[in-house]
Amino acid sequence: MDFTEFLTNHTVVLDGAMSTPLERLGADTNNDLWTAKALIDNEELVYEIHKMYFEAGADLIITDTYQANVQAFEKVGYSEKEARNLIKKAVKIAQKARDDYENRTGKHNYIAGTIGPYGAYLANGSEYRGDYELSVEEYQQFHLPRIEELVNAEVDILAIETQPKLDEVLAILELLKKKYPQQKVYVSYTLSDDDTISDGTPLPRAIHALEDYSQVIAVGINCVKLELVEPALKNMKEITDKHLIVYPNSSAVYDPKSKTWSQPKTSATFEELIPNWYEAGARIIGGCCTTGPKEIKAVADFIKRNR
Repeated sequence: MDFTEFLTNHTVVLDGAMSTPLERLGADTNNDLWTAKALIDNEELVYEIHKMYFEAGADLIITDTYQANVQAFEKVGYSEKEARNLIKKAVKIAQKARDDYENRTGKHNYIAGTIGPYGAYLANGSEYRGDYELSVEEYQQFHLPRIEELVNAEVDILAIETQPKLDEVLAILELLKKKYPQQKVYVSYTLSDDDTISDGTPLPRAIHALEDYSQVIAVGINCVKLELVEPALKNMKEITDKHLIVYPNSSAVYDPKSKTWSQPKTSATFEELIPNWYEAGARIIGGCCTTGPKEIKAVADFIKRNR
């Protein structure tokens, strides 16, 4: 079955971070390409991480293309053709991990092609602030090459994720409606609080603005603090009938200068809060930065008990 049908009939286990396992395995992510650098010099680690998430119980994994845009590769000396080939490679690695797992287990899983915001290209943490401005045409020109490669490589869904700005999301959706009207997508915002996305737009407005886009089959939030998830879910559930997606970080705080995370003490852990997110309406649940296979196994174990 295709991913839309699977989502209609199942609660979906999403994967966790790419960066955290890469760092644990010794890869260098302290650079402007972030995890995309591994596509150049550590592709076997990318494969291994996808494999780890499938083994932890993920139904859906995200390609290593969050920061793999053509402009970022060009900035460090690659040609447009080479950059596009690296984006294709990211999908092929994910597909190989998916196919190898299916051959071993008989279970078919799915792949989301991630489209990070323009702020990720800036590599200064602005995906958590939204303090940049481009025209609709500039957003579309920036995102189009990566979209072309992801769609042509036949990902199951596009992940317009970690988005701090409503106008950027709408520019991408208008582009998709024109060029790839059959391509299914999900949209996931970052938050400044449980009722506001990062650029200051009220969350209800940011969710309601997606209602007329039939390509958008799921909406939600990612890379946000644990304590924001449940109230934000309740806010979103009142506005939309689309499937709700959540994949928070572990409440860690990001330092864009050192490109590192610090972990404060929290009143409840990721694992303890999974039932709350499910009860609040989440139907795609995973983890973002500072999470790993351990957290995804906890999601999978919970969903297995409640399917």
